[in-house]
Amino acid sequence: MEILGSVPPDPGQAPPRGPIEFDGAWRFTAPALDSSVPRARHAVRDLLRHQRVALGEDLLQGLLLIVSELVTNTVRHAALLSPEVSVEVSLGPEWVRVAVEDDHPYRPKPLEAGEDQTGGRGLLLVKAISDEAGGLCDVEHTASGGKVVWAALPLGTPATSPPRPR
Repeated sequence: MEILGSVPPDPGQAPPRGPIEFDGAWRFTAPALDSSVPRARHAVRDLLRHQRVALGEDLLQGLLLIVSELVTNTVRHAALLSPEVSVEVSLGPEWVRVAVEDDHPYRPKPLEAGEDQTGGRGLLLVKAISDEAGGLCDVEHTASGGKVVWAALPLGTPATSPPRPR
């Protein structure tokens, strides 16, 4: 998995003293394969720990579930046109945003799946987690014709306005 952006200090280095500014974005890329789902989730979790982001356990687990759902959707539904998945984590003083980008033009919508269906609720789950946390989620087209599905969650108290993807 390729990581672009700021990286945490080497394990042998002393951590920075004082409060850490949460201004930055990190991008992970991986092949659109099932094995990339847990890799992306673990990479996001490790990044948040290394950056010392103050997330409660419920918010962290919700965020990691969002990452899993969004990467899974790309692997299952976009891999034919998008052999690579990109996950971006952006941090601000009051929010954390995860965005998953692929090259498939279809803009998915949350669907209500029937009781007997075992799948099809991923985006509905992402929306529910985002709403419960006081955050936002959306799907946007990219300049290259693909899409970015993102969710922004407030850190601590609800943020005034979660940022939109660049």
